[in-house]
Amino acid sequence: MTTAARSGAEEEVQSRVPDVAALAGALDDVDYLTDPGLATAMFLAVRLPQPLLLEGEPGVGKTEAAKALARMLDTPLYRLQCFEGIDAAEALYEWNHPRQLLGIRLAEARNTPLDEDDLFGPDYLLRRPLLQAIEHPGPRPAVLLLDEIDRADAEFEAFTFEVLAEAAVTVPELGTIRAAHPPIVVLTSNRTRDLHDALTRRCLYHWIDYPEPDRVAEIVRRRVPGSAEPLAVAAASAVTRLRSLDMVKPPGIAEVIDWVSALGVLGLTELDAAAVEASWGSVLKNRDDQELARTRGAAWLAGA
Repeated sequence: MTTAARSGAEEEVQSRVPDVAALAGALDDVDYLTDPGLATAMFLAVRLPQPLLLEGEPGVGKTEAAKALARMLDTPLYRLQCFEGIDAAEALYEWNHPRQLLGIRLAEARNTPLDEDDLFGPDYLLRRPLLQAIEHPGPRPAVLLLDEIDRADAEFEAFTFEVLAEAAVTVPELGTIRAAHPPIVVLTSNRTRDLHDALTRRCLYHWIDYPEPDRVAEIVRRRVPGSAEPLAVAAASAVTRLRSLDMVKPPGIAEVIDWVSALGVLGLTELDAAAVEASWGSVLKNRDDQELARTRGAAWLAGA
């Protein structure tokens, strides 16, 4: 890629997000509400650019922030869901062995020569999220989401950041593949373990806290079209009360959305004790948490 083309791509991104307020407004347009702190962190991740590490309790909107950023920039999102035992092949690439075997059999059936290089070309490469983000042709950089990086082990954490720091990967059979447009990287963590200092010191950092009930209600109204405002406000307030209890899995914004959606399907337009009794499983996804909440009573949860 020429320097002029790269410069043109950077100018286009800058024109889309000239400042923090513009980015917050653009995110609002794609139905992601943000506060000044998060908007600033996302703006810097785009414009520096620098990886952004988002931490917070499950369900506060960390993953959705990366999705909204991709929608706002009108660029692809490549998501790598991390888990215990994940390795480089699942993050970068692996060879399509069944297709290679088929190629060998076809060559034998046609009695045509087949070199090793023929079997290790781009057509036989299975591209995983890291490589897809590096190979993205533009015109704007892709958003690469490393979701729940804390679930992977420390070695994998170090490996991914080394690749991202260079915005390149070497495939022995093909050579080094460098990004024409280095991806915008968002990492999320639920803090199941501490991340290594080598990673965190190279990232922008933002902790996403639970929003206030009125903001949660606004998010719900956007995500559940047709939901009544009083119901959304009541559900958001009820979940705030639930989080005051010592729960195994405190409900987040996602659970409020699920709850209001379920209440709407049940034809319920207000949150009272009967509505709570009919819908415990939509907001509390753990048996111990349900039993704990039931000790306080459905009327307490409904705010009666």
